[in-house]
Amino acid sequence: MDRLFALSLGFAGLVLATHASHGQAMPSQCGPRADVLAVLGDRFSETRRGMGLAGPGSVVELFASSTTGSWTVTVTLPDGRTCLLVSGQGWEPAPLDLPAKGSPA
Repeated sequence: MDRLFALSLGFAGLVLATHASHGQAMPSQCGPRADVLAVLGDRFSETRRGMGLAGPGSVVELFASSTTGSWTVTVTLPDGRTCLLVSGQGWEPAPLDLPAKGSPA
């Protein structure tokens, strides 16, 4: 569990560093979970494609749309707020199973 938490913090640091390197402020786009999910679904046609735990009580989720190609990563905090971490375009689903080590990709 400690390794997972460290990886989560590393990912969050990467997101912050990426925004800082482009001279952009990290948006503080948080709100009630139902409201955030409604915007992702209604405006961008995004549905949940994956999720994982990120520390005590926080859940990270990936939403994406095969129709629009948009994608969004969110974190839901223990207090119920859901925050947008990063989003982009060009979503393409990956195969479920990664090739075995030494196999051609």
